[in-house]
Amino acid sequence: MDAFIAEIRVFGCNFAPKNWAQCNGQLLAIASNTALFSLIGVNYGGNGTTNFALPNLQGQAAIGQGQGPGLSMYSIGEVTGTANVSLIGNQLPPHNHTVNCYNDGGSGNGPGANVLATSGTDGRGNVLYSATAGVPVAMNPAQIAPTGNGTPHNNMSPYMAMNYCIALQGVFPSRP
Repeated sequence: MDAFIAEIRVFGCNFAPKNWAQCNGQLLAIASNTALFSLIGVNYGGNGTTNFALPNLQGQAAIGQGQGPGLSMYSIGEVTGTANVSLIGNQLPPHNHTVNCYNDGGSGNGPGANVLATSGTDGRGNVLYSATAGVPVAMNPAQIAPTGNGTPHNNMSPYMAMNYCIALQGVFPSRP
């Protein structure tokens, strides 16, 4: 099967077959690759006068150009996205953290008496805070500190590295 010039295929070998080049962003001379340049131009880089760049798919996934329903617009050759992200507070889903407390009321000045506890004397069971709005409850900041440290986490789907290559020669594709 003849390849179309500028066609990109995935190969299982670690080299570019004859008349193909790896999609690694390398610069090619326009003078010796006029057919390929006429198809891809400087979509992937280069100065457009003496050279042009091949797509660089090293460590990147290819997506279709354009804008699907409800999706962002992507132009051919556009590189975007990031492998690692840090979440901020408003990106976390609403959630609660439960507090497990001792059922009996505490009393005294020793460390054993300094527990979050209640006797539940107001008839509602184990009540820990006042039902009155606006009553501040002082707690030790070391015990109620924010969680997380903002360290970026890996945002990549499972992947397998493959050898993407572009056809340098072959059949010139005709426009419909």
